[in-house]
Amino acid sequence: MAAAELAVPALPNSGGAGAGAPSGTVPVLFCFSVFARPSSVPHGAGYELLIQKFLSLYGDQIDMHRKFVVQLFAEEWGQYVDLPKGFAVSERCKVRLVPLQIQLTTLGNLTPSSTVFFCCDMQERFRPAIKYFGDIISVGQRLLQGARMLGIPVIVTEQYPKGLGSTVQEIDLTGVKLVLPKTRFSMVIPEVEAALAEIPGVRSVVLFGVETHVCIQQTALELVGRGIEVHIVADATSSRSMMDRMFALERLARTGIIVTTSEAVLLQLVADKDHPKFKEIQNLIKASAPESGLLSKV
Repeated sequence: MAAAELAVPALPNSGGAGAGAPSGTVPVLFCFSVFARPSSVPHGAGYELLIQKFLSLYGDQIDMHRKFVVQLFAEEWGQYVDLPKGFAVSERCKVRLVPLQIQLTTLGNLTPSSTVFFCCDMQERFRPAIKYFGDIISVGQRLLQGARMLGIPVIVTEQYPKGLGSTVQEIDLTGVKLVLPKTRFSMVIPEVEAALAEIPGVRSVVLFGVETHVCIQQTALELVGRGIEVHIVADATSSRSMMDRMFALERLARTGIIVTTSEAVLLQLVADKDHPKFKEIQNLIKASAPESGLLSKV
């Protein structure tokens, strides 16, 4: 049933539609957890105003990193239903804010139109310290070439470049959306958040670089906390210690983050041999990724 066809039920009105509410407003009972607080909103208030009211009433108790749904009490069903699309308050009603506690299985689908690549701290000063650094540079370069072919935005960060140097010369940054310095370990700095907000429909981030157990791990966890699906490219990420790398990837996989490979990512993004860029991607991956010591340490 289309949203416009949905009947929006109201609570029984024992004192008139506007009882206890200022003129031009509608009384609403706002429920969250075990609490129920009466208030009012302007006539015609929609989803955004209801959320603002929930925050004003319960802000200190709401975990902003969680996902929520707003539900409306429906007399017809005798229970709460998800707020209809385009809903506007016109009568006295009861709404509640419900945290989504059930973690849905991540399917891991990738499409170019909803994906961004994150290249994390592939810098010159890390070269002697990071295990198999030459191999992950090679695979990282392959991923950036694939991103250019498919028109996928790329965001690159450099950890304290004044002291640790710029991105290695082997990584071609032609056409990347941003190259940003940072001091935080996570790539999720304000400039990156602003860039993501400007890209419509971002659902997935393909993440690679160094170090797996520090910057990669913290970036992945922050992105997942913001509702973005994360794919970590195992053959394009490493650490100084293989033990740190192994346990980081295991921990991240247990949280629902997808640990994958460069070839799997690129072929998933084209999805079909009839894709106009399939031949280019096929040529790119014709030579297999390096079978380095990373393989036995995933």
